[in-house]
Amino acid sequence: MTDPLNTADASPDGVPAALAIAETRAWVRRAVIGLNLCPFARAVDVKDQIRYVFSDATDAETLLATLVVELQRLADTDPAVVDTTMVIHPRVFADFEDFNDFLELADAAVEDLDLDGVLQVASFHPRFQFADTEPDDITNATNRSPYPTLHLLREDSVDRAVAAFPEAEAIFERNMETLEKLGAQGWAAVQKSWEDDAAAEFGG
Repeated sequence: MTDPLNTADASPDGVPAALAIAETRAWVRRAVIGLNLCPFARAVDVKDQIRYVFSDATDAETLLATLVVELQRLADTDPAVVDTTMVIHPRVFADFEDFNDFLELADAAVEDLDLDGVLQVASFHPRFQFADTEPDDITNATNRSPYPTLHLLREDSVDRAVAAFPEAEAIFERNMETLEKLGAQGWAAVQKSWEDDAAAEFGG
């Protein structure tokens, strides 16, 4: 089935690292923050505490090695300098189901590094799909990024953010409503805005 919500080419092998990072940063600002999909994201963006990492991995083993390095780096870095890390990997796991399977290895890596309860790995994907939804269901867009991306989070930061947001448990449902009101055309406009921002940054 054709997926009009797809946010990226399935195999963008030739994407330059700088463009992939620019587009992901623009997506965070236009979609994640702009649509208020994550009320906690604005603060770390404004403080420049998000580390964007491009991985040219083409297989699971190489990506896992990159993930291990970045998990350890984040654990060793002052949260005031880097609070969270986005590992962007356009050249591996274009297929969402394969990507989803890889997340088990990602979680195992956290445990192997004795970072369980310290860090966690979340994920975004251009073809993200909730269970029991069709590919073109607009609600899938809440977790759709320009490229397959692993999001490394500090548990303490997540806990503080949730404590500061009294209705944290309602975020998911609110996001579903936001996307349903926006519709496919509205989402396409948001996508164009982040692509334009990235092109301007990359070109400049």
